[in-house]
Amino acid sequence: MLVLMCGTSFSGRSTFARALAAEIHGLIISLDEINERRGLWGGDGIPVEEWQRTHQIATAKVRTHLLGAGAGSGAGARWVVVDDTSSLRVLRDGWRGLAAELGVGFALIYLDVDHATIRRRLAENRVGWGRRDVADVVLEEHLAGFERPAEDEGAVRVGSVDDLVQVLKYLVI
Repeated sequence: MLVLMCGTSFSGRSTFARALAAEIHGLIISLDEINERRGLWGGDGIPVEEWQRTHQIATAKVRTHLLGAGAGSGAGARWVVVDDTSSLRVLRDGWRGLAAELGVGFALIYLDVDHATIRRRLAENRVGWGRRDVADVVLEEHLAGFERPAEDEGAVRVGSVDDLVQVLKYLVI
């Protein structure tokens, strides 16, 4: 199954992805980690072409792991959790299409956190969390351009990692 995370920066998406992957014994593919290995940091702003390349790398990894799991060879992962903001519907539809192409299940998990909380978490991060910063202008552009999942996308809406049990029930673990 392909589980796609969706949520803005500082929504708790990566924390949720790690907790979920631990419960389902899944593999996490993080677009932020791919960017960092490529010497890029989203908090500074990344050109669209670079995001496209990162997305291609992530897609190839998902394909490899899910096809390997389906081959019965013991390779690959049964569950892949993609950790990205998934900020545009076209991106979410692309992942949904990949799951259909591969013949695997698909779930969209949306961390629905209000912008005031996001800004508060960013401010707290700047005084001690130790996570890399996100420039104010980059965050504001991100929040303004973020497309919340529509009802027809079937997203499981959660507010924090405290809602993990709800997601596990949805996934029928």
